[in-house]
Amino acid sequence: MEQGGEEHSFNKYAFSCAAVASMISIIFGYDTGVMSGAMIFIKEDLGISDTQQEVLAGILNLCALVGSLAAGRASDYIGRRYTIVLASVLFMVGSVLMGYGPNYAILMVGRCVAGIGVGFALMIAPVYSAEISSAKSRGFITSLPELCIGIGILLGYVVNYFFGKFTLKLGWRLMLGIAAIPSLALAFGILTMPESPRWLVMQGHLGKAKKVLLQVSNTEQEAELRFKDIKIAAGIDENCTEEMVKLHQRNNGEGVWKELILRPSPSVRWMLIAAVGIHFFEHATGIEAVMLYSPRIFKKAGVTSKDKRLLTTIGVGLTKVTCLIISTFLLDRVGRRRLLLISTAGMVCGLTVLGFSLTMEENSQEKLIWALTLSIVATYTFVAFFNIGLGPVTWVYSSEIFPLKLRAQGVGIAVAVNRVMNAAVSMSFISIYKAITIGGSFFMFAGISILAWLFFYFFLPETKGKPLEEMEMVFSKNSSRNVAAGTDLKENVYGGN
Repeated sequence: MEQGGEEHSFNKYAFSCAAVASMISIIFGYDTGVMSGAMIFIKEDLGISDTQQEVLAGILNLCALVGSLAAGRASDYIGRRYTIVLASVLFMVGSVLMGYGPNYAILMVGRCVAGIGVGFALMIAPVYSAEISSAKSRGFITSLPELCIGIGILLGYVVNYFFGKFTLKLGWRLMLGIAAIPSLALAFGILTMPESPRWLVMQGHLGKAKKVLLQVSNTEQEAELRFKDIKIAAGIDENCTEEMVKLHQRNNGEGVWKELILRPSPSVRWMLIAAVGIHFFEHATGIEAVMLYSPRIFKKAGVTSKDKRLLTTIGVGLTKVTCLIISTFLLDRVGRRRLLLISTAGMVCGLTVLGFSLTMEENSQEKLIWALTLSIVATYTFVAFFNIGLGPVTWVYSSEIFPLKLRAQGVGIAVAVNRVMNAAVSMSFISIYKAITIGGSFFMFAGISILAWLFFYFFLPETKGKPLEEMEMVFSKNSSRNVAAGTDLKENVYGGN
């Protein structure tokens, strides 16, 4: 039987399953990217105010808050696969309504429906990816949804540039409505993928779970060990029959909220603080202000032509995707914690320089070419450092730390916080920069990024290479000795660190 080696640590079937599931994130990313340009034309066509623009941008995230909380329960009840199907259908309906968009009210309804789909997608894609992958390749595979969001945003920016040349009434409607086509395709495509083996075990389908694990593991020995660990994590005795487990499962899952919120163990409380904290800081540091309002930022920096602003925005998308691709290869080598600390330090530098250059440009009576250049470089630097670490690590980390029984609901709570912060930034950024200047707003984000660095340093332990079933030991006070001992025993099977 094969031991060690690269072939042992990476399973192509598990990768393909996660890749298909992550397609839902491309559609979400596209919606984010395309809206940044579409709003320019919507404002002109429908004559909406800045406040209406902020609401249009942010309402998706408030609805995603509802979707993410509902998705945790739904994915435990109907399974991970059908939750992705549901997200696809919601996206499709929302896209059709936005593409039709005869007035602001219908546009808002479509945005709200799509927002609920976003909540489902953001919660379920990383959870499915984490549960289908092995410990050795989990960082790479679980980062695919974030990479797909980046690809989607870039596609949105490119579509903005080309569809922006259409007539005013047709262009932005095509931008928003075309997302219905891939949504429908994904709804059917995901049904060809297997269900999460961990969800199958929770439901008592031990035979089906074992079959899936044999497909997504490189050796039978690895599949057996993963199967044994999952059963232990689910509280199932090794000698239990499938019928006995199903009988037990009827009364199982009722105490999730009690274990997660009301009376959590010290390790679960730490997990929840870590997951909520990392999702809070992902958007509190200002990435949504740059991704959604980059045309406005570049206009303030001195880029006057609408075409040039959209082209410069495409550069933001390219930077994001390039750095996300690099990050997928670093997560399982460098580790989550180290990437987070390097990433956040770089973000502080980028935001500080951006705040300085925009302040100089705003207070100057003439156009400053050096400030314009510095603003663009600083924006790209901030986006690059964010997507090397904080962006992908947020989703990988939160989807892997919770115990099996609490995972879906725990991730749902973290994603809900993520959407609240996304909405807070996207719905208030215009008002904030009008109140404290656009340079001042980025100095504010730099200050928040310093707080984020301190939180990550003190509260987030490393999870690289640890099986999902060992996370409670990682988050317990005496974790280092316990995890080291447990990992040594399994290193040959899981592929080592």
